[in-house]
Parts: sequence; structure tokens; C-alpha cells
Amino acid sequence: MHDLTWRPLTREDAQASADLLNAMETVDGIGENYTAEDTLQELIDPYADLERASLAAFDGDVMAGYMKIRFKPSAEEVHRVFLDGGVHPAYRRRGIGGALVDAGVAAAEVVHALHHPDSKLVVDVNRPDRIAGLAELVRSRGFVPVRYFQRMEHSLGTSDGSAIPDGFRVEPWSERNDEDFRAVRNEAYRDYWGAVPMPADLWRNKITNQTFRPEVSFLLREEATGAAVGMLVTMWWEADTEATGVRDAHFMVIGTLREYRRRGVAGGLMGHALRAAVDQGYDRASLNVDSADPSGAYGVFEKAGFTPTTRFVRWALEA
Repeated sequence: MHDLTWRPLTREDAQASADLLNAMETVDGIGENYTAEDTLQELIDPYADLERASLAAFDGDVMAGYMKIRFKPSAEEVHRVFLDGGVHPAYRRRGIGGALVDAGVAAAEVVHALHHPDSKLVVDVNRPDRIAGLAELVRSRGFVPVRYFQRMEHSLGTSDGSAIPDGFRVEPWSERNDEDFRAVRNEAYRDYWGAVPMPADLWRNKITNQTFRPEVSFLLREEATGAAVGMLVTMWWEADTEATGVRDAHFMVIGTLREYRRRGVAGGLMGHALRAAVDQGYDRASLNVDSADPSGAYGVFEKAGFTPTTRFVRWALEA
């Protein structure tokens, strides 16, 4: 490790970050490919403090490994921060991963003290369980598995999906109803584990960025009141299609207001989005779901024709 240069990440590291992540994908095979535009979006995240809470190791111009912390815009009793990172396959088994995890935990404590000092700090790592050596690394630092998430996929053309239920109307995303999308997401996710409301700046960074597909993103309104009661947001990564040849419509966010659940809202939105994805030339749809989701989402997605593929593990450290 002594021949490497260590420094915080900057916005100028987008291409080096993409090169590192794509090198990791060749070995880990988790289905994540990146362009420099994708990684830049992560580097300009308004809740990623690169100066205080990121670190990268360089061998010349090659990024050998990195870590960065994302803190939450709000917190009540618990402040869960995300520790993200990875090591280039050519540089593994040299202690770089351990050094980055240690630096990440220390950085999490710094940003936690700055933003939510009255809450309890928990550091989360969320990665697929198939990555060799990851479980051993995070366990050695005191992390324990606390939650499981499942990626599910649906080959398009095999099902028309559910219809919009009576008494509701669907409308596509537009700049006029963007705030309704965000409001439904925030209200619907109040009882989702670890979720906090998304402020407008985070919504723009994480949702309506260059990967957002407005033509496959829909809002559901109750006809009698005009109230927005459900929403579905679709995203597409160009780098994934270039790497695999598959156009995947990823249903990034699906939310239904609590009082409208079990009335066909989510199923109707998915059916509508699946048909739109077919019309737009997508080959597959995908989504991620919390295996212990309180709203019964796993069963809804399974009924819509989605089948499980990759499992993600949420590792947590109470700092």
C-alpha cells in the first residue's frame, strides 16, 4: 500500500471511478456498469461530503480503491449513513479494503457529528452477497447482517400486467407533476425501514438525472378527489446495455400511500409501466425490494411476473 497515493475524491475523478467500477464488475458480476456521467452524478451528491468523508487510493492514474460516505438529509432517533466503496481486482488482498473500511467508519463519525449529533449513528454497507471476501472483511470490522434485499427481473413480452383499477387515472411524469411524484414517494416511504424524506436537491440528484426515463414513469390519481396516491419511477443505464446488449427498465421507486394499499394501485402502475416499457423497446424490467417490506411488496412484484435474481445484504455497524 505504501506505493499508492491516498487522497479524497473530487468531481474530476468521474472517469477514474467509472474505470474502477467497471473493472470490479468483470470479476464480481453484480450487473452494474458505469459511464463517467453516472459516477459524476454520485460525486456531486449533495449529501456526500467528499472532502471530509471520502478516500481513494491511486497507482499513478489508476484508481486502486475508494470509499465514500453518504449521510442522511434528516434523522430522528437513528442516523444511518451509507459506506460505499470497492477495490480494483488487481489490487485486492493487499489490505486496501480494510484500510478503506476503517477510514469510512471514521469519516462517518465526522459527518454524523456535524449533521445529526443527537441521533444514534449506524454505518451501513449494502452489497450483493456474491462478492468474494466481502463478508469476511466487514465482519472483521464488527459489521453484522441486518437486512436482505432482492433484485427481481421480468422478461418483457411475457405478460400484459394488471390494469389500472377503477376509480383511478394514470398520467405520465412531467415537470408540472414532478412535485407530486416526490410527495407521494416521501409519504409512502414513511414506514419503510431506514427511509427518510427526500428533499428536492436529493430528488434531482438521485431520481430526475440523466438515467431517468420519464416516458416510463407514472403517477396514479384518485378520480374523485384528484389526489396523487401512487407513483412509479423508471431508470435506465446506458452502460449496462452497452455491456450486456439488454435494455433494462429499472423500476427505481414504487410507492403507494398507506391508505390506498391493497386496492390494486401498485399492480396497476406496474402493469401500465410494463406495457410502456415494451412499447419503448425495452427487453426486461427490474426492481429491488426489501425482503421484509411491511407493505407486502415482494408478493405484489411476484404476482406481476418478477422473479428473484441477485440478493443484497445490508451490513450494519453501530458506532
